[in-house]
Amino acid sequence: MNLDITFGQYCEGDSVIHRMDPRAKIIAVLLYIVVIFLAKSFAAFGLLTAAAVVLVLLSGIRPRIILHGLKPLMFILLFTVVLNIFFIKGTTLLFEWAFIHVYLEGVFNALLIALRIVLLLVSTSVLMTYTTTPIALTDGLEQLLSPLKRIHIPVHEFSMMMTIALRFIPTLIEETEKIMNAQKARGADFSTGSLIQRARALIPILVPLFISAFRRADELATAMECRCYTGGEGRTRMNVLHAHARDVIACIGICLLGAGVVLLNRFGAYMLSW
Repeated sequence: MNLDITFGQYCEGDSVIHRMDPRAKIIAVLLYIVVIFLAKSFAAFGLLTAAAVVLVLLSGIRPRIILHGLKPLMFILLFTVVLNIFFIKGTTLLFEWAFIHVYLEGVFNALLIALRIVLLLVSTSVLMTYTTTPIALTDGLEQLLSPLKRIHIPVHEFSMMMTIALRFIPTLIEETEKIMNAQKARGADFSTGSLIQRARALIPILVPLFISAFRRADELATAMECRCYTGGEGRTRMNVLHAHARDVIACIGICLLGAGVVLLNRFGAYMLSW
């Protein structure tokens, strides 16, 4: 695997998380996202960080791969941190210069939001994309949404589109890297000049990237038609999904994690002061 392009790629393995039912993984991810947004204190985020470390260890995924998966979010993280530091006001002033005011509350809020984004990416990647094959992810999502078939919603087609879009992310990133290297070999410069000049320099990349994306989509549609793909009606599955005890334990564990986060939100400051 190319370590520079890891987001959305499946890492083959035989860990406990790899063997989990994809339906349980999707439910666990949704529960974990809710728990992350419930966290409001450093003690609660400390518990969530410890849980994320345990997930990484159980998955058997190398930490280096996960860290490389965070690289595309560095700009978003920095932008979010800067906005919170300089635009959120509070009562404890740390720094003041001209119209710039930095408050302690803004710094704390920036750290918590950055940590929340990192935990969201790590948890969703470990529980789903890194440890779940595209076929298993499609089957799990389709079965969870199967009640919607009664109101004539094309659940199978929706699940297939979501999975294809997710798996196309690393492909498009790799294609962008190839186009940029080709443009650099022809003398293009993407690292110097003002912000507007750098944005203009990216225009020659967008045109071939869109052409390549449409070509890949057309080739994929042709390949599916050649295999007589007609949707989910009447289709059977080679692998039938079965829930096991580990799936129930995982969901219960995340629910208990949520209870711990709520308690730490309420009593964490008191416990730290004590």
